[in-house]
Amino acid sequence: MKILKFKFLSKILLAGLILFSAVSCEKDDEIRVIKLGHGLDVSHPVHKAMVFMADRVAEKSGGKMQLDIYPSQQLGSERECLELLQIGSLGMTKVSTGVMENFAPGLKVFGLPFLFRDREHRFTVLESEIGESFLNSSINKRLKGLTFYDAGSRSFYSKTPLKTPEDLDGLKVRVMESQTAINMVKLLGGSPTPIAWGELYTALQQGIVDGAENNLPSFYLSRHYEVCKYFLVDEHTALPDELVIGTPVWNDLSEQEQKWLKEAAMESSEYEKKLWREAELEALEEIQKAGVEVIEA
Repeated sequence: MKILKFKFLSKILLAGLILFSAVSCEKDDEIRVIKLGHGLDVSHPVHKAMVFMADRVAEKSGGKMQLDIYPSQQLGSERECLELLQIGSLGMTKVSTGVMENFAPGLKVFGLPFLFRDREHRFTVLESEIGESFLNSSINKRLKGLTFYDAGSRSFYSKTPLKTPEDLDGLKVRVMESQTAINMVKLLGGSPTPIAWGELYTALQQGIVDGAENNLPSFYLSRHYEVCKYFLVDEHTALPDELVIGTPVWNDLSEQEQKWLKEAAMESSEYEKKLWREAELEALEEIQKAGVEVIEA
């Protein structure tokens, strides 16, 4: 009971601190400060792109706008950050569209396997009016997308070899909190297990799950290759990441501030594409050095 009480009080304290800090989303001495929380490591391409965006916002606004970035789940998991956005306690976050589908059902389409022909096809869709409509599809849930970030293609990795479809039979596979991902793994014969990203390394170590599915840079930067020595390059899905702002904060911005932020977000997306490609090549080289068997589907 003491442990449960401690955890409960800790959550209340964290919520209180975040709510208290939310005032910085308002004007302070003529400087607009927006807090951006996410779950990625600082070495991740998407985090670096958001740092680039923060620099561009400062430049465009002449120092009148500022983004404060809190990585590595300092302010909560992806879903927790989204909920904080909805009540205005946090300004912005980065989430996978797999998680966003819980707030905007139309985004489930990105979870369909082998949806795009190639990278060019994917970006053509994301950067079109279709992509913009997806970014705006969660406004009724108090969440507005600003841009998509390249998150590559997702493949399976495991502690045991994956060479044929039958190797997935009964395999406990970590998936995102996405019904589409759960259904996909079930149909492939696996046993889908939703687990928060920050808890996955321990879950793999302890055998709670046998493997997972994600992109190469995430597999490498999370050090999951230390536990899973088999990476199957099947590229079954290509879910982009989405940069999201809560409408309580967005609607409080002036038209000029919205313009600065939107332009900086789009520029950071272009910058992130280059970083992502470099990260994929580095990750592939490094995991092979670490003894991971890379298997082409």
